[in-house]
Amino acid sequence: MHDRAMMADLMRRILQAADAEGARAVTGISVRLGALSHMTPDHFREHFDEVAAGTIAAGAAVTATVSPDIRDPHAEGVLLENVEVET
Repeated sequence: MHDRAMMADLMRRILQAADAEGARAVTGISVRLGALSHMTPDHFREHFDEVAAGTIAAGAAVTATVSPDIRDPHAEGVLLENVEVET
């Protein structure tokens, strides 16, 4: 359940960023996975594909890196670093 809530919040932020740019599509996102998030890039991609289905972010390229820093303030979550859009 935690993953679902986290991904819904992330998608909300992605779509807000896209809307602010007047985007027709989200073409890519970059995220940093916290060291304690228990997510791998592949696992994140699966969740992203599920939550993006039916939105302008469906099919977006995903760049996900894993932070090794367990003391990072975002160590338990996912930090949205960049949203690329097509206007």
